[in-house]
Amino acid sequence: MSEGNEAKRKKSDVILGEAYAKTRKSLIAKLDNWEDQRAWDEFYQTYWRLIYAVAVKAGLRSDEAFDCVQETILSIAKQSKKNMYDPAQGSFKTWLMNMTRWRINDQFRKRRKDTAMVMGDWEGDRKTAVIDRVEDPNGEVLTRLWDVEWKKNLADAALARVKAQVSPKQYQIFDYYVVKQWDAKRVKEHLHVSMAQVYLAKHRVGAVLRKELAKLQENVD
Repeated sequence: MSEGNEAKRKKSDVILGEAYAKTRKSLIAKLDNWEDQRAWDEFYQTYWRLIYAVAVKAGLRSDEAFDCVQETILSIAKQSKKNMYDPAQGSFKTWLMNMTRWRINDQFRKRRKDTAMVMGDWEGDRKTAVIDRVEDPNGEVLTRLWDVEWKKNLADAALARVKAQVSPKQYQIFDYYVVKQWDAKRVKEHLHVSMAQVYLAKHRVGAVLRKELAKLQENVD
């Protein structure tokens, strides 16, 4: 990656991080009187990137996507209080996808209202949503997009949890060797560590990662 692209990526990460913090703070404030606020904070940290990524790829602007994140999680929290999610009726993964889809629809309707444009629902509006520029009567395009982002999000969420459980040096070695797929010799020379440290980090951090992935995958597929 060139220095210019790296600088742009870092700037984008900063902007995204600031928006994340603002949305999280606002969401937690709205959940202030609800039980188990900490659990909802963890839920937000686990799934916000998934909802945000799908919303953006569906055609929403960044600010609209963050609104979608907040409204989706608030809707889930409200339904959870009323015990409206029934695992017997389908997986959590599919339920979360549908909740996200409805909030994306809401954002497109809001956009049309704000711009005084009278159009049909998102389902039939090919000028607005990227997903709906393709015939998708059974929601297959959205489902494929959701599946891709779901897997990526689980991996990212697991890595974030792993990072908090291992030493910074071990995580750095694992990141270069396993995530970025550098060869062991390059990692050894770049980080000034021994070959044994490289293989040990792969083993130890990998074991923690598998454990966290298993936790995240429980009762969601």
